[in-house]
Amino acid sequence: MGATTIDEKIKTETQLSSALQGLKVSVEAYPDLKANQNFLQLQEELSDIENKLAAVRRYFNAATTEYNTGIETFPSNLIANNFGFHRETMFDLGQERVNMEEPPKISIN
Repeated sequence: MGATTIDEKIKTETQLSSALQGLKVSVEAYPDLKANQNFLQLQEELSDIENKLAAVRRYFNAATTEYNTGIETFPSNLIANNFGFHRETMFDLGQERVNMEEPPKISIN
């Protein structure tokens, strides 16, 4: 929650994703928990949150791309240079992005 830069936020999100993956693996060992209605609701809410986060990442990257393009094209680049605007980094998860963009699968065995 205290991350201020994009790189810190990416690192924090990667750690959170790893923790959630660990939770999913732990649940596999407890069939009674998997069948519990409250836990099923929690799984669906986590899935919804992960989908919303993916949508927000796409929106952020689209806005960042638009901003970066804006400060690099003429004539706005003249104003951007005078006022110290600089290129911003994208919210890139690297290899984790492949896993994050897929909605989580919820199955009851």
